[in-house]
Amino acid sequence: MTVESGKTSKQIRVAPFVVILIFVIMGIFGIMTGEVSRVLEQAVQVCLSCIGIG
Repeated sequence: MTVESGKTSKQIRVAPFVVILIFVIMGIFGIMTGEVSRVLEQAVQVCLSCIGIG
């Protein structure tokens, strides 16, 4: 896929957009399934165990 602008032509790379789209879809799926709270729970446990409370 190329874009013509005057005398120069630039080629648009599609792969980075596809990868970003995949990560956005995976992020939305993770938010919808409640993974955010699970990750935060694990982070709290790690932090508490590091300082010796948990």
